[in-house]
Amino acid sequence: MPVVVVVTGLLQKEAWGRHVLPPVEQVRPGLWSLPVPIPNNPLRYVLVYALELDGGGVALIDAGWNTDEAWSALNDGLAIAGGSIADVRSVLVTHIHPDHYGLAGRVRESSGAWIGLHPRDAVMVEPRYGNTDQLLDDMSRLLCDSGVPEDKLPDLAMASMVMKSLVTMAAPDVFFEDGEVLELPGWPLRTIWTPGHSPGHVCFYSDERKLLLSGDHVLPRITPNISVHSQQVPNPLGDYLESLAKVRNLEAEEVLPGHEYRFSDLAPRLDEIVEHHRRRLDEIEGVVAGHPGSTAWEITLRLHWSRPWDQLEGFMQRQANGETLAHCVLLELEGRIGRSASRPVLFTVVD
Repeated sequence: MPVVVVVTGLLQKEAWGRHVLPPVEQVRPGLWSLPVPIPNNPLRYVLVYALELDGGGVALIDAGWNTDEAWSALNDGLAIAGGSIADVRSVLVTHIHPDHYGLAGRVRESSGAWIGLHPRDAVMVEPRYGNTDQLLDDMSRLLCDSGVPEDKLPDLAMASMVMKSLVTMAAPDVFFEDGEVLELPGWPLRTIWTPGHSPGHVCFYSDERKLLLSGDHVLPRITPNISVHSQQVPNPLGDYLESLAKVRNLEAEEVLPGHEYRFSDLAPRLDEIVEHHRRRLDEIEGVVAGHPGSTAWEITLRLHWSRPWDQLEGFMQRQANGETLAHCVLLELEGRIGRSASRPVLFTVVD
């Protein structure tokens, strides 16, 4: 039976239901939630968090996409909180995706703030947002191995290139390490490395305030995309499930995610996410059993998705194929299916 999370961000939940941007909110003394819009995306917005530092200044958790609308929303949100971009001393980026990292460089240009990122994501900055030739070649090869039809290959391989314009590419100044306590004045935060959604995804935990700033690692209603990608580690879903276990025993009274709305019951939500992926593993094994010798693309087309397949844009279709592959990899490691050495790769159930 689905878990109904205990929503603490009631205004955010109400706004989500009305398909509008939630308000800027003071979550706790010295902690603000700043919604920043995402263009043409079902997620609608990213929640940037602003921490008021002792002695003056602000630290941001994530930054938003690099669009003029997002930049205005971030500036307006800081103004409501009583500050400005000039007050920003640091941008703690949970992961490299454009809706979290995209504006970090622009913030640094305007304020002199330092940017922090985990090393596993930092190494992807230039090949993802700078010279992308190798990335495109690798992605084309991955999609070809997945059995994507030739007429769809170019569009799917290029599907993320529009996102380059939504990022001000900026090398990080600080590298986060797992378990490291960031001594932000008045806001010490423990870094928790939670790979899966990206190789270098991190969460931040306040032991003093019992708050988990979860980025995209744990969301209240949906699950983050966990995909095999040309820049991803070999077993992203396995890493993700292990990363869920890393946050299970935190004494978190409230979870502040990167999207949707705040909630309080972390452990039941973790159980629900793990169960979702176990059901998906069983579903994919069943598809392979019923259609031996299927490609990842053929399996993907036979799965149930949140909306009709023809309503998914190319980038989301590519993400869906990557999710299927991530589950196939874990099924292989569990000895439940095997793959051929051919191109495209064919999957069969192991007897």
